[in-house]
Amino acid sequence: MAGPSNLFRDEFEMMLILNVVYVLIAIAIIALVLMQRGSGAQAGSGFGAGASGTVFGARGASNFLSKSTKWLAIAFFGITLFMAWHASHSARPTTQQNLGVMTQQQAPAGAPAAGELSVPAQPTTVPAAPAAQPQAAPTTVPAAPAPATGSQPQQDLPPVEAPSQGG
Repeated sequence: MAGPSNLFRDEFEMMLILNVVYVLIAIAIIALVLMQRGSGAQAGSGFGAGASGTVFGARGASNFLSKSTKWLAIAFFGITLFMAWHASHSARPTTQQNLGVMTQQQAPAGAPAAGELSVPAQPTTVPAAPAAQPQAAPTTVPAAPAPATGSQPQQDLPPVEAPSQGG
């Protein structure tokens, strides 16, 4: 039976190998996608893809490259899901961390615990507001405002004559 240090080393080696394979698969996917021809595009002919029909078989490179890309993508996502599962299930609970100087400090005697409100020892006295008597509502109606000094009343304007209809 393997001890805890051997188990940790084995897991470390497995994850290291898995990460190397993961990066190699990613590079292979990038290379395969770049080698594929676009639909109707002749961009690959500049890189020597014009003669790829004889290298990969009579049906051309599209079938081989697309199937290879598909299986590499499946492996890539499978490794991704496994590494995420492994990281979440192999997480160890953390022990008390050494905080250095902070562990040496002690809370004052009457200090509340973290997250609790402190209650004052003596109630504070708040001075009372002076009792104000409500004022009686005014019984008179305010006077209308005086007319503006620069404006003229309408009666002072000269009368406007109606136009004649006889023409």
